[in-house]
Amino acid sequence: MTQLPPERRRGSDRPTPPDGAREARAPRSRRELREIEQREAEAERRRNAELEERRAEQEWRAEQERVAKEQWRAEQERLAEQEWRAEQERLAEQEWRAEQERLAEQEWRAEQERLAEQEWRAEQERLAYEAQLAAAAPTRAPREATAVDHGFDSDDAYGRDDALAAGATADGEERVRTATPRRSPVVHDAQDDGADLFAPWDDDPAPRPSRSDRRAAAIDPHGESDQGGPGRKRGRGAIGCLVALLVLVGIGAGAWFFVLQEPVTAFFQRFEPPADYTGSGEGELVFMINEGDGGETIAANLEEEGVVASAEAFIDEVTSRSPHPTFYPGAYQLASEMSAKAALDALLDPENKLENTFVIQEGLWARDALAAASSATGIPLEELQAAAADPQALGLPAEATSVEGFLFPATYTFPPDVTAQEVVQTLVDRSFEALDAAGVPVEQRWETVVIASLIEREAGSADDSYKVSRVIRNRLDPNQFPSGLLQFDSTVHYGIGDDSTVETSDAERADASNTYNTYVHPGLPPGPIGNPGDVAIDAALNPADGPWLYFVTVNLETGETVFSATLEEHEAAVQQFLQYLEENG
Repeated sequence: MTQLPPERRRGSDRPTPPDGAREARAPRSRRELREIEQREAEAERRRNAELEERRAEQEWRAEQERVAKEQWRAEQERLAEQEWRAEQERLAEQEWRAEQERLAEQEWRAEQERLAEQEWRAEQERLAYEAQLAAAAPTRAPREATAVDHGFDSDDAYGRDDALAAGATADGEERVRTATPRRSPVVHDAQDDGADLFAPWDDDPAPRPSRSDRRAAAIDPHGESDQGGPGRKRGRGAIGCLVALLVLVGIGAGAWFFVLQEPVTAFFQRFEPPADYTGSGEGELVFMINEGDGGETIAANLEEEGVVASAEAFIDEVTSRSPHPTFYPGAYQLASEMSAKAALDALLDPENKLENTFVIQEGLWARDALAAASSATGIPLEELQAAAADPQALGLPAEATSVEGFLFPATYTFPPDVTAQEVVQTLVDRSFEALDAAGVPVEQRWETVVIASLIEREAGSADDSYKVSRVIRNRLDPNQFPSGLLQFDSTVHYGIGDDSTVETSDAERADASNTYNTYVHPGLPPGPIGNPGDVAIDAALNPADGPWLYFVTVNLETGETVFSATLEEHEAAVQQFLQYLEENG
């Protein structure tokens, strides 16, 4: 049963209405009271249902954030593993190549040592053979020795005179040995029938007389040969020696030509300088150095486009400079068939660089990014603004009313004939690449870029970016911050179009006509307030864990920022900042 209030109970005193007031309404019936209770119960049920729906939505969002974070981490681990494997493969390939080069060098050295040893042994055998012949031959008369020392032929007059003198004073055998001149070892080897050239020198206890000695034995005391004349056989032996020598030389030359020509030619080619043009070239061409190109890539591109004769010549020229030159991305005015020196000098000359390179800094507003592109490319700013006027045609989300937030911060280089549409589309596509790389779903691009732009403008360091992201999340949570006001000066500055200061006035913070004024309007601003980079995008997806609701930079030089969970802590940090301003003017 419903208990009525005292003033509505039957028989109770009713309060006296004020003067001129209408008579108080009569007590309500039970049915009216029941209807009131039913309406209140229904309202309570709806409130509970709304709270339940809000709680479910919060849980769903938290689950989506958790899943996205896990997916991002898994992707990062996969990429890290890929990079590690690629690095391991590269190192293994380097080690394999180094090992192959080491083994090839060892083989080459071993082959050189083997050939040198063979030559040494052959020389030692030749010397030993000559020594044996010298030991086996009789002692010559002094005049014959003189003739031999001077290289005279074995048939010269001194040899014949000595033979005649010896024949008059000694027996027949001694006369023959004295009269016979020593033959050349090469001719002897060619005419000594049945001789074993590789037999040990000390196999026979007594040296066997040479064929020249046996031939000399057939000469009579008057010097006449059994072959029909004095010295005739020795003359034919000299001719045979010459013929044999020519044959050996011919055989050696042929062997060199057919067997050794290729490796010898390759060996000497290693010491030849690489192909190179002379002079400063002819004509004109535009050569591009893209961001990330190294010396070898630039050299290969120069050769491919006909600027230099060979990449090796350009690399040799680069490595010969001290200090080593530094290359910058951009378009350069060069010529065809330039020497490596001329090409390098041209690339290092600022006068040859076609100024189509510009940089978009993190957090830069779109108006300033387009102005930088116009200044670098020479395209009128109006054309770039017109190319950016239709965000949806460029692929931006349906919520976007401009390209703000989607002109990714990076260094860009364009050829001289680039169009305004190509410039803007390149910047936008680069932003999509960064969002995809961070794992941002297409349907979440808009909210992610808005939050990331706030982080980019408010955070003072990469570490602070993740804490600022948490502050944004906590302030958008009605259970933690019921007003839902972000209260960021950076949004106010964007709304009024002035980014020359870091502070705002009371009037600016109270201006409700500024739709970007987060001191007045709760929730996120209507759109991005700048162009965020990779760190801000990642921080928007992965806020740090913490209860912070406030933050303030307390040192403008170091960027030190204090994050607070309560208003009291924040006010103390603000006093610290004010003290810093007083001490540093």
